[in-house]
Amino acid sequence: MWLSRKNYVGRCTKFFRISLSHDTLGNYFQTNFALMQHHKYSLSELDNMMPWEKQVYIDLLLKFLDEETEKIKQEKIRAGKG
Repeated sequence: MWLSRKNYVGRCTKFFRISLSHDTLGNYFQTNFALMQHHKYSLSELDNMMPWEKQVYIDLLLKFLDEETEKIKQEKIRAGKG
């Protein structure tokens, strides 16, 4: 009836191993470096994030950067026409 802690932890570990199998060790370090250097995250902040939480922040950051790039392109187009 009750799940043992060992089973729960094992299943949790398996879930994260499967869900993050697309990420390589090199990509992990490059991503951490970029977030620390360009976006002022600390290594302890990044290490304390759940893997899915970190992915959410990266996705939101990419969306923000795409929107900013699009704004800059639109401003250049308007400046060229005016």
